[in-house]
Amino acid sequence: MEEKELIYKAKNGNKYALNELLSQNYNTLLGYCIKMTGKPMLAQDIVQETMLKAILNIKNFTPEVKFSTWLLKIATNTFKDYLKKHKNIELVEEIFSNTEEDVEETAMTNIQYSELMNILMKLPYEKRAVFILKHYYGYKYQEIAKIMDCSVGTVRSRLHNAIKEIMSEMGRRGIL
Repeated sequence: MEEKELIYKAKNGNKYALNELLSQNYNTLLGYCIKMTGKPMLAQDIVQETMLKAILNIKNFTPEVKFSTWLLKIATNTFKDYLKKHKNIELVEEIFSNTEEDVEETAMTNIQYSELMNILMKLPYEKRAVFILKHYYGYKYQEIAKIMDCSVGTVRSRLHNAIKEIMSEMGRRGIL
């Protein structure tokens, strides 16, 4: 199916067509976000938020530009919003530079991400879910409590313990 046909169907509520559009553009979006942020974990957060915004606003999309262009614009605006909220974060100015230090830093970031994912997968479901909902999706404590069907205090406790276990394991592995 051509992109214009998929867009037409997606705008009219066809979930398969919307999923196909998002799937076809996922790698482009992720690559852009990694290059834009210089941080794989932040890039994944931006991609997830971008895709959610695209799903919620598909009916507002006008196919004057390619779907991927629209996604990248959403991602750029999402990243700008992130920067406004986190003004104290120092960003790499030359993302595309090829110095040895940049390559080494990127490699270390990828290793740290991989290690974090390994550690997360070993946490009990309840702690892992709370951590992911809070730190990957930005849910508030009350929202997580509703999703997990527990009290806000339990959410706070699980999150505190999950972070404590992650930090401890990262320290044990020499990552921190």
